[in-house]
Amino acid sequence: MTSIETRTSWVVAFTALGVMAIAYGAPFVAVVALKQIAGELGSARSVPALAYSLAWLGAAFGGIPMGRVADRVGVRWTVAFGAVMIGIGLVVSAGHSTWRLWVGHGVFIGLFGNAGINAPLYIYVSRWFDRRRGAALALISSGQYVAGAIWPSVFERGIALFGWRQTMEMFALVEALSVVPLALLILRAPPEVSQSAVTAHGVHGEDRVLGLPPNLALALLAMAAFMCCVPMAMPQGHLVAFCSDLGITPTHGAAMLSVLLGCAFVSRQFWGWVSDRIGGLRTVLAGSSCQIVAMVGFLLTRSEVGLFAVASFFGLGFSGLVPAYVLAIRQLFPASEAAWRVPVLLLFSGSGMAGGGWLAGAIYDHFGFYGAAFATGIVFNLVNLVLVGSLVLRQRQTLRPALAGVARPAGGHQLSDW
Repeated sequence: MTSIETRTSWVVAFTALGVMAIAYGAPFVAVVALKQIAGELGSARSVPALAYSLAWLGAAFGGIPMGRVADRVGVRWTVAFGAVMIGIGLVVSAGHSTWRLWVGHGVFIGLFGNAGINAPLYIYVSRWFDRRRGAALALISSGQYVAGAIWPSVFERGIALFGWRQTMEMFALVEALSVVPLALLILRAPPEVSQSAVTAHGVHGEDRVLGLPPNLALALLAMAAFMCCVPMAMPQGHLVAFCSDLGITPTHGAAMLSVLLGCAFVSRQFWGWVSDRIGGLRTVLAGSSCQIVAMVGFLLTRSEVGLFAVASFFGLGFSGLVPAYVLAIRQLFPASEAAWRVPVLLLFSGSGMAGGGWLAGAIYDHFGFYGAAFATGIVFNLVNLVLVGSLVLRQRQTLRPALAGVARPAGGHQLSDW
């Protein structure tokens, strides 16, 4: 079978990576300036933490309609629109009230902004690949971690020199002037593909997925994604403040967050390579197991050197989870259903990120330390392991009979080729 992958496929993928690396920098201003924002607004830390969470939640909910809009008008227009909305959201958030911070992040940066970028780009890029789809999805989703590796240290310097409000306004201009031209010039229509491909559970049209009704299988995947993204968000949203509480300087705290997300970017490419060989579900199980080990490390470690090591391992472990979930959806369900099933999955993963960031702040405000928050994250992670483990067992039971008469595709790839 002739592959749809070309050099243009990788140009598109790297462009999507660049777009996400810029767009997902926006919520990190509130992360780096968490203590300053709380102090200036006379609020608890859960207030700016909620702004970060609302950006994720808005993007998660907005991804479902934006996925359908992108199918009709083209992804370049939803991405350009989202970039403009993110810029507006940063300007709104720079106001002198809590409600402006929340509206700017939740409505403009999230619901209208990153919603027009995140889910549409996942679906769009997946349609440019068939043989190395897992690697491509891992690459573009790394944009969030490229953003985290680059921007926190830049924002820390900007906040120290100009203040967090001015830093938001300056980044609004940088983001809009960078992303809009990239979207309009490069993101053209993907190649047409046959809708009769085979999936991991059999031929399109079968009414069972992993031996379950399709919507039940999706619900279990979505719940698992929510459970693993709650602990995933806690260190990312609170690491700088956590370090400050331990006497570690904000500069070193921002650097630690950059190290965490830089390691996530590098290792995500490894997880993409792995997922193309063992499939999305098994990659989720492996990544979630690594994540829970790192969460235990955050709970027990207090030295700066130790926390740099734990942050690095956390980045190495959790980074493959979200693209592996998307790959699992593409492997288990017909391609024609991707426009709504992928955004539904990202709704739950994004809601988990939003819930985790806010929950850690709320638990800190109640107990006065982050240990209780990290312990709660570990419990969520354990539930995720149970859910994903049960789905992997079902996959092993249903996949062997289905593959008994199917020859291995050329090129050495298995599940992700289908």
